[in-house]
Amino acid sequence: MRPSTTDDRTVGSLTGVGRAVVVVAAGSGTRLGLGTPKAFVEVAGRSILARSLDAVLASAVPTQIVVVVPQEQLADATELVVTAAGHVADHVVVVAGGASRQASVAAGLGAVAPDVTTVLVHDCARPFTPTAQFDLVASTVEATGRGVVPGLPVSDTIKRVDAAGTVLDTVDRSELVAMQTPQGFPRAALDAAYAAARAEHTDDAALFAAAGHDVVVVEGDPVAFKITTRWDLQRAETIAAQQAAAVGAPDPRLRPDPALRTGLGIDVHAFDPAAPLHLGLLHFEGEAGLAGHSDGDAVAHAVVDALLSAAGLGDIGSMFGTDDPRFAGASGEVFLTAAVERLTHAGVDVVDVAVQVVGNRPRLSARRLEMEERLMQVVGAPVSVSATTTDGLGFTGRGEGLTAIATALVSVVDPAARTAPPRGPASASAPARGAVAPTSLTDDGSSDPSADDH
Repeated sequence: MRPSTTDDRTVGSLTGVGRAVVVVAAGSGTRLGLGTPKAFVEVAGRSILARSLDAVLASAVPTQIVVVVPQEQLADATELVVTAAGHVADHVVVVAGGASRQASVAAGLGAVAPDVTTVLVHDCARPFTPTAQFDLVASTVEATGRGVVPGLPVSDTIKRVDAAGTVLDTVDRSELVAMQTPQGFPRAALDAAYAAARAEHTDDAALFAAAGHDVVVVEGDPVAFKITTRWDLQRAETIAAQQAAAVGAPDPRLRPDPALRTGLGIDVHAFDPAAPLHLGLLHFEGEAGLAGHSDGDAVAHAVVDALLSAAGLGDIGSMFGTDDPRFAGASGEVFLTAAVERLTHAGVDVVDVAVQVVGNRPRLSARRLEMEERLMQVVGAPVSVSATTTDGLGFTGRGEGLTAIATALVSVVDPAARTAPPRGPASASAPARGAVAPTSLTDDGSSDPSADDH
């Protein structure tokens, strides 16, 4: 059975890669009874095919991946595989399978790049096979020149029966091993074995051995089980949930609504009679300003810290530093706009913000609504502002400065689930004052995380 390919353009397009994995995903999945080819059945929100590629893509050794799928699924599978491969999309190729598993493997072998010397054949229906198992099989092939299969000792008692179901004897299970995949082979010998094959074999190791080659067994892994029945599928769902929980991810079976998170921000500034007062993105004529590297807008800075805190993105000091000359005299709008953009890029929407100003002056009652409106224009969500005093106590009570305390409520949204543009500024606009445009701000680590007195 001579290897063949449905897309000659892909053959030979990859050079310098010595390993290849042929992922057989051409089965119909009739025993699952879901009306969908098994490779495209989802386990906890991801297809079995996508999951089966994870272990190969996690290997430290560059590897060509040849995926064999039903002809009618060729276009959809190609899109899925290329997306999963990401930066190494040039390492993957998808071909149409044949009428049998053996014919499908032959089609996959025909798409293996010429430089490849070690070929592994893997069942897509084993999506949790660990990377270590792929690496063990491949390295053993390369060290021994033999065919290599992973296997598990048979733990159940095995009986040999006749056609009527009568037990004839008990088989010595010490000599039995349950086969898994990937099964690995020297590429030249495997190609020759397939070219010479005339009978159908249950797996690639049997075909390889029938051609006169040795096959050895290495240790397999129980998690590399094959999804065949609905019970297997439910087991796979449970394993996916356990794996997600182990890394602190939400249970993928729950598909929760966007998570709500809260954040807190506090900013304190002393008064500076020589500076103009900018507070809450407003200018207060005739009032002593606030000391700081920027314009000292304590309200804007507190809101920035609250937003970043809620989104888990650090704080204002980790984004900007007092030793950076770009921010000298910069408006609070610069920092606030940049923070909202940072949240948007992280898939976080602002739901609500509240700010309280603590100090004897300025009097906010006459301009509170105006301040709320300006803040809402930049934040893109409701903002409430309130003010209070400390009855003469502390530095604010002595009129030496003021404090702003902000809380923020945000929602974490999967970008793929958005049905409308994210809230907040669609693009950075030039600030009313200062020479720094929001789009020029970076987080390259040059800022001093402890320097948050803007």
